[in-house]
Amino acid sequence: MKHLKELILVGLPYQLAISGCVSPDSSTAKGEDAAPRPNVVIIYNDDMGYTDISSYGQQKWSTPNIDRLAAEGIRFTDLYSASHISSPSRAALLTGRYPARQGIQGVFFPDSYTGIPQEELLLSELLRSAGYATAIVGKWHLGHRDRYLPLQNGFDEYFGIPYSNDMSAQVFLRGNEVEEFHIDQTQLTKRYTQEAVDFIARQRDDKPFFLYLAHNMMHVPVFRSKEFEGKSGHGIYGDAVLEIDWSIGQLVRALEAKGVLENTLIIFSSDNGPWLQEGPLGGEAFPLREGKGTTYEGGLRVPAIAYWKGRIAPAVRNDVASTLDWYPTIARLAGADIPDTVRLDGYDLTELLLNGGNRASDRYAYFRNNKDVSGIRVGDWKLTLPQEQINGNFWRASTAAHDTLLFNLKDDAGETRNLYKTHPEKARELADALAQYRDDFGETPPVLVMYGNSQLRELQEQRRTAIREAEEKGVKSKAGQIDGFIE
Repeated sequence: MKHLKELILVGLPYQLAISGCVSPDSSTAKGEDAAPRPNVVIIYNDDMGYTDISSYGQQKWSTPNIDRLAAEGIRFTDLYSASHISSPSRAALLTGRYPARQGIQGVFFPDSYTGIPQEELLLSELLRSAGYATAIVGKWHLGHRDRYLPLQNGFDEYFGIPYSNDMSAQVFLRGNEVEEFHIDQTQLTKRYTQEAVDFIARQRDDKPFFLYLAHNMMHVPVFRSKEFEGKSGHGIYGDAVLEIDWSIGQLVRALEAKGVLENTLIIFSSDNGPWLQEGPLGGEAFPLREGKGTTYEGGLRVPAIAYWKGRIAPAVRNDVASTLDWYPTIARLAGADIPDTVRLDGYDLTELLLNGGNRASDRYAYFRNNKDVSGIRVGDWKLTLPQEQINGNFWRASTAAHDTLLFNLKDDAGETRNLYKTHPEKARELADALAQYRDDFGETPPVLVMYGNSQLRELQEQRRTAIREAEEKGVKSKAGQIDGFIE
């Protein structure tokens, strides 16, 4: 695989660089009657909850620009991220493969020595090899050392923060170089929008493009510009959502001004569920249960919209789907062949998007800690394996220990009624499906990045204990002195 990737990256025509490929079999991708290959814009928000936008049920504020995409495109009600936290989610989006296959169990930090595995064939690399101009604006979070940065992984251009906006040493990178050492995060959404609009305006008429706009919002600390202060009437979080909505409107207008809106596939989604521990600075997933960091529905089911003016008919789809599906779908629409050595976990949604067809599978696998298969959904039913008590901390709520859980998500999206004892045959059916999936998944590589650093976590707990003991003796401390590991 590594040799294949090197051939692609040195600029050889893709069809000459590979052998034994899986070719799309559709006039929508290739052939004399094929439509022009679409431009692709993926808008990926950080920690945006399932019901943060009005087309998904938010009633405290309105998001008209996002709602327009939802009303004129396909709004998915049951589309899942491949992970409940950031770095693994982004790795899955760009590879079509579960993070467990890549050894990405946790998130990358500014002191991480690892990043996206070099043998992975990213969507950016695949599209560039097929003649696309490629750019990312925003959060990368797949490693900040040189070999792991976007320009070394298929992107022609990069501007943004290489990790989460709460991590230390915030800088703007342009390409591989630091452009700004001091960032005004109140201007972050606006700055990303300007960069994305500029990229669109500069594109050649005869060359398709791929733009990956990865907003740092709605991750804490949440910011919005002065123009949006108080605009939602519901605090800084609502204001920041409205600024994201404004950003989407600017992108659509830029595509219209360029004359390419009718030939651009726009995908809008979130990397995982909302950070509920942040209270008013976190989003909402109701009626779904829990949020970020969990394999309950609120942690993994995300808002997702696919819009392509004149090509995608308006619809609301309740199909089981995943961000893993975008890789094979975009590859087919772009006419890019995926090597048969790449084992994907997603499914091509072309027929669903363009012809009202169905996804090839009604299944989705849940991974606990991005390592172990812990649950499976088949149609309307979800089975989750037993779990021990999880003690909450500053970033996630406590979760009670539970035995095997069985839910009918069509009737109970909030996962409130465990049907394990009343539907034993269905439970057995899903348990067999989960066991078969686990066997088929195969071996997984060693973990590249753990979920936090265990030694540092121990030191942090010792520090907290010392502070607590000091406070009990009357010695005051500043809460801001307690550092956190936040992804």
